[in-house]
Amino acid sequence: MIAARLPFVLLSVALLAVTSPAGAQKYPDHSVRLVVAFPTGASQILGLLVSEKLRETWKQAVVPDFKPGAAGNVAAEIVAKAPPDGYTLLLTSPSIAISPNLFKKLGYDPTRDLVPVAPLAAVPNIMIVHPSVPAKTLQELAKLARASPGKLNYASSGVGGSNHLASELFCSLAKVRMTHVPYKGVAIAMTAMLSGEVDVVVSTVPATIPHITAGKLRGLAVLAPQRVSALPKIPTSAEAGMPGLVVITWYGLFAPAGVKPDIVERVNGDVVRFMTSAETKAQLSKVELDAKTGTPAEFATFVREETARWGRVIREANIRTEQ
Repeated sequence: MIAARLPFVLLSVALLAVTSPAGAQKYPDHSVRLVVAFPTGASQILGLLVSEKLRETWKQAVVPDFKPGAAGNVAAEIVAKAPPDGYTLLLTSPSIAISPNLFKKLGYDPTRDLVPVAPLAAVPNIMIVHPSVPAKTLQELAKLARASPGKLNYASSGVGGSNHLASELFCSLAKVRMTHVPYKGVAIAMTAMLSGEVDVVVSTVPATIPHITAGKLRGLAVLAPQRVSALPKIPTSAEAGMPGLVVITWYGLFAPAGVKPDIVERVNGDVVRFMTSAETKAQLSKVELDAKTGTPAEFATFVREETARWGRVIREANIRTEQ
């Protein structure tokens, strides 16, 4: 989930031409482990893509290692505790910004133990309703929820998941109350939505396009600054009168804290090179992913903003976990 203002600034051609510092030129001289926090969907696609592109660039093996579990925290803890030499990297999602606000005890501190290296890609989310719900706009949904507090329900992939927080953000902005129905995973939540068990859900755009075009679900608003070409008639949240409801699922690279700055810059620069290529952009656009690039400092600022933003939502909604 990316905030309304994306600080990912495309680096200029001049910057891309800058040579790496002397220390980074020796890196890597053996295989690199890319720990991926989630084994399916965009994480899997990006894990395989980044591994392949870095392998081509570095002429060294870059091995994707899928380590799911605990909302991405299993993978994050592995990398946080790895030697800070640049040979263990993390590919994760907004879970890295949500977890410190959600879990009472983590085996690592995202701010202290990890350093942001590079943003990779983002995918917009969309708020959808079952056709049995009479609302055709965000404002109509808010009006329905306001008229009968708690009667409408919304699905999520679990407590503290991105779609849970997105729905709570809607409730906060609209000053309404809906009932949360958590499921064990996105696929189960979507199945429940299609069967009419629940009224509302927030999901990534690619997962909803077939159902919306088939008329099985109704899209109310794309929770992003721009409309989606595959769903041109569905307005953005700003166009629908709720500009603060921006929920974009983003992905990025992290390294253990303490890794040398020149290695961070080397990895960032190489990632920028292939993420800005026409080939990579075309490859990602087929699965509705937008390539994102920026400096390590810009990405670090963005992650801090995301952590603060979702922390506010979690506190206001009084969301708690048993962990």
